[in-house]
Amino acid sequence: MLITMNNSVMNTTRLLWAGLRALLVLTLVTGVIYPLVITGIAQGLFHDKANGSEIKSDGKVVGSSLIGQSYNLPLKKGQETPEPDLKWFQGRPANGLGSNSVNTRYKLLLSGATNLSADSKDLIQQVKDAKAAVIKDNSVPGWTVRPSEVPADAVTSSGSGLDPNISPAYAEIQAHRVATENGLPVARVEKLVKDHTQGRTLGFMGEPRVNVLELNIALKDLVANRS
Repeated sequence: MLITMNNSVMNTTRLLWAGLRALLVLTLVTGVIYPLVITGIAQGLFHDKANGSEIKSDGKVVGSSLIGQSYNLPLKKGQETPEPDLKWFQGRPANGLGSNSVNTRYKLLLSGATNLSADSKDLIQQVKDAKAAVIKDNSVPGWTVRPSEVPADAVTSSGSGLDPNISPAYAEIQAHRVATENGLPVARVEKLVKDHTQGRTLGFMGEPRVNVLELNIALKDLVANRS
């Protein structure tokens, strides 16, 4: 009986020690070695993407090429909804980012779509209001935006609500307003849009697009050097 109990204790001890060794080895391999190897590969081969696709201006990180930003005027006293700062190119609407949560638009705590159906009265009204605002904001003396010229991405938010890009068509109808607000020739602003228009990925995937943050940084530089 005593011999049997001793054997049982020894077997249990060996099993526990084997399990502990396996735990330590797996922790070392999967928790230390593997992350270090993958991090090294990412930093060596994909340094920009591994660090968040950061965009810098004047030596400072101002955002990511993958995350949209808002370009609004500071809230006035008693104002709840900010007005767009019309000297900048504007991105897509961000209706999917809920105001009833800890998230404030573009603060990156969460993202989401509106989840409204195509025949939703709320969605239809949002689109109508957004279209009217686009026409009003971008119509300047000598240039009037027609309703047929307003592209879909100007009046609808993306699935995440954080789309960093707009269509060339949306950027182009903003060019006259941006030029007027900044005292620039329209042709220079239109060239800026053209220079920052990216084609389809690999030539066939997706649609042509313009990164709003990169475009606005170029606009800032153009305004600073216009003399």
